[in-house]
Amino acid sequence: MAVIKAYKYLFYKLFKFWEFVSVPKFWSDIKAAISIDVLIFFTILSLIIYYNIFIDPYFNLDKNKYVVLLFILAICGPNYYIFHRDDKWKRIVYDFDRLSSKKNKVGSIIVLMVILLIIGNLILAFYLMSQVNWKQYR
Repeated sequence: MAVIKAYKYLFYKLFKFWEFVSVPKFWSDIKAAISIDVLIFFTILSLIIYYNIFIDPYFNLDKNKYVVLLFILAICGPNYYIFHRDDKWKRIVYDFDRLSSKKNKVGSIIVLMVILLIIGNLILAFYLMSQVNWKQYR
């Protein structure tokens, strides 16, 4: 249950971010959900790269085109159910708006660290992938 609450808080912080940076304040809920989708995609992509580097260098997603579609549906489907079905995002924003400013500051730092960790992990995965001599696997 704590994981779901953390996931919703990530949505809340991204929603607030998009509300702050967007001049016309519309679709911030969609932008926040897409941001989460991208972060999950980055995580899955880095795991695939690690699998390709350390376990099976012959693994290739070109042969598994339907797996990519399945990943996209697996990412976007739960987000629709958690945030957008019956406009649940409005209740999430309302609930987290009532947190104290101290808890929100700590939460903002944690969310920023998680986002930077995910992006850094993807950069590391691409770096490691660039260091592999792929010619030996052809």
